[in-house]
Amino acid sequence: MKKAIMALACGTFLTLTAAAQSATAQTAAPKFGYISSQELLSIMPDVIKADTQLKVYAKSYTDQLENMGREFEKKAEDYQKNAATMTEAVREVKEKELTDLRTRFQSTEASANDKVAKKKEELYKPILEKADKAIKDVAKEKGYDYVFDASGGALLYAKDTDNLMPLVKAKLGIK
Repeated sequence: MKKAIMALACGTFLTLTAAAQSATAQTAAPKFGYISSQELLSIMPDVIKADTQLKVYAKSYTDQLENMGREFEKKAEDYQKNAATMTEAVREVKEKELTDLRTRFQSTEASANDKVAKKKEELYKPILEKADKAIKDVAKEKGYDYVFDASGGALLYAKDTDNLMPLVKAKLGIK
């Protein structure tokens, strides 16, 4: 009977030990990694291409605004030179013309800024999605539970071995 109790106790101990080891394995410390998203984006060829396209797109608006600015300056100089010899009615018409031109310039500038911002978002969205997917794929493949963005300023310390940049660059085919 003592042998049976001893065997049962040993079996129970072994079962408890195995369960404890299993629980320990399940609650192992999470694996953390980090990457600088700014650095990653700065080396992606897609970003360079998008930036070039954005500059070309924005240039047309910049040229238009420069022309409007020159037109305003010319009319303002003309007004200042001739204001003393203008009749009250002509002066009022010229002042309204300058005010309207300034308002049109400001409206065009705001519209251009909005359109350029939307174009940037349109060009960058697939690039950001591609980078995000590569980071997530590397994290899953290498068993990382959490990945932090070092360019956000929230990372105070990290071991170089936990930097995912080389792995993500390889995933994206960047040397």
